[in-house]
Amino acid sequence: MLKALLLALLCAASAAAAADLADKLRDDSELSQFYSLLESNPIANSTLSLRSCTIFVPTNEAFQRYKSKTAHVLYHISTEAFTQKRLPSYVSSDMDGNPPLYITKNSNGDIFVNNARIIPSLSVETNNNGKRQIMHIIDEVLEPLTVKPGHSDVSNNPDALNFLKSAEEFNVDNIGVRTYRSQVTLGKKESVFEAAGQHTFLVPVDEGFKLSARSSLVDAKVIDGHVIPNTVIFTAAAQHDDPKTSAAFEDLLKVTVSFFKQKNGKMYVKSNTIVGDAKHREGVVLAEIVKANIPVRNGVVHLIHRPLMIIDTTVTQFLQENAENGALRKFYEVIMDNGGAVLDDINNLSEVTILAPSNEAWNSSNINNILRDRNKMRQILNMHIIKDRLNVEKIRQKNANLIAQVPTVNNNTFLYFNVRGEGSDAVITVEGGGVNATVIQADVAQTNGFVHIIDHVLGVPYTTLLGKLESDPMMSDTYKMGQFSHFNDQLNNTQRRFTYFVPRDKGWQKTELDYPSAHKKLFMQDFAYHSKSILERHLAISDTPFTMKDLVKISQESGSVILPTFRDSLNIRVEEEAGRYVIIWNYKKINVYRPDVECTNGIIHVIDYPLLEEKDVVVAGGSYLPESSICIILGNLIMITVAKFLN
Repeated sequence: MLKALLLALLCAASAAAAADLADKLRDDSELSQFYSLLESNPIANSTLSLRSCTIFVPTNEAFQRYKSKTAHVLYHISTEAFTQKRLPSYVSSDMDGNPPLYITKNSNGDIFVNNARIIPSLSVETNNNGKRQIMHIIDEVLEPLTVKPGHSDVSNNPDALNFLKSAEEFNVDNIGVRTYRSQVTLGKKESVFEAAGQHTFLVPVDEGFKLSARSSLVDAKVIDGHVIPNTVIFTAAAQHDDPKTSAAFEDLLKVTVSFFKQKNGKMYVKSNTIVGDAKHREGVVLAEIVKANIPVRNGVVHLIHRPLMIIDTTVTQFLQENAENGALRKFYEVIMDNGGAVLDDINNLSEVTILAPSNEAWNSSNINNILRDRNKMRQILNMHIIKDRLNVEKIRQKNANLIAQVPTVNNNTFLYFNVRGEGSDAVITVEGGGVNATVIQADVAQTNGFVHIIDHVLGVPYTTLLGKLESDPMMSDTYKMGQFSHFNDQLNNTQRRFTYFVPRDKGWQKTELDYPSAHKKLFMQDFAYHSKSILERHLAISDTPFTMKDLVKISQESGSVILPTFRDSLNIRVEEEAGRYVIIWNYKKINVYRPDVECTNGIIHVIDYPLLEEKDVVVAGGSYLPESSICIILGNLIMITVAKFLN
């Protein structure tokens, strides 16, 4: 009788201990879907009743996004209690076979369990009768690797090698990996996949080996390049474009691997062969992740659409590979909608570099307006093609002492590269046809050149003169001078049309040698009025802006061009010499460094030297005045004198 009473009391105490956490689950309407699954699972109920545990509870919203039919409750439970601060790098789940749950952090300090983020402020801890029970709320349902029906002999907790050997028997969307598995066996690299620890494995699917010779290029080093040792990376926690050392990182071959996400949500992985050898060329290879976040006993597996490190396609083939649903799908579509001749031109080049706008870059309304104009679009597409193998290192070399100027296949059109920063922090920008674009993925290597993915379509202006000045590193001095003198205020006006002759920074630096005292004052706040007067000479205001060809034609017909400016007019002559433009002003020849930089409210011509002469500047008593300002002051003095005389 006494034993029965004690047993009843023990069961009641256990039920009370569990009730505290279970009540919290039941009472929270945002967690009702997980609670209903937990209620129907006797093992989960027993754990709540009798043991310490950690429960990872997905929100109802997470269940709405969950695509699989079955949610595995026991995979969300560990029979040890861990607060957020005490979570180790992995915990064993209570699911059959005890497959691990991996705990990682991102750069913001967010904690993830597999691919689910723990919502930090919602964790709950109870402690009844010595049983600690902790609940963490997560934003995604945890999905274990499970075996297909009829394969009960296969473990629910395989390592990466066992997964590779039996991939067809697991629920991974019927994606095959036979070709890669064969190469791993041929290369005797099974040990890499069965190594204990926590690693990230990138496994190319059969679809990625359509090119018949590609599988033969998967040697032992390439296989090593698909493994990130001692680091588990799930996609939600992956840092964007953060290179990780692969297993193929040694003295004579250095390969890094990194993850990045497009705005449409697609995840990609890329290898970067920093140091190559005779069999493994330097450059970047991109691969889309087709099935992400497959947890295994020794890490995580991501299935990718093609092998990394292998450079075996031409630029044309790469674009065609991206035609259906790739990172450059829209670029390829525009080429084909324009008749496909541009693709033929690319294919005929023995060495070529393509600046390929991303899919998002084509969403601008400005672009939609000109897509039907085939001639204009052909010019724009040609602006993205360079007849040379131009990787980042070569751009950096060209950029050593000046902004690199590179010709395109579009006649008389140049691109202007600028590199800021070093290593992984380097930012590469390119200007073409008035558009500044940032290279968001550089050095995608092909057999006959490189592809750089950029964030804007070149040649389709999307900013005003002011926006262009502000963003272009070559015009920063003119922008600064215009800012403190308030000259720039008018440059955002889209109701007017401007032709602006902008001295590049090196041009202003030359004036420092020619007129050192005047140059210093030009950039001082106290002399803003005078700086503004000089800038006004460079800005023509008219109904339509003038291209360099327009100015050459007028010069040939009339001998010179008279352009209306804010105060007066600008009298110049423009000539074309050996494909370059020259401005003749006051018997001075000034080279046009970058002609026809189009903006939404006008055109900028970047010139090598300001429209400035020694007689424009009078230095006396620590100050100076341009000649036009002196005339204005003298006029005012005369008027004051006359007024006094009349009185």
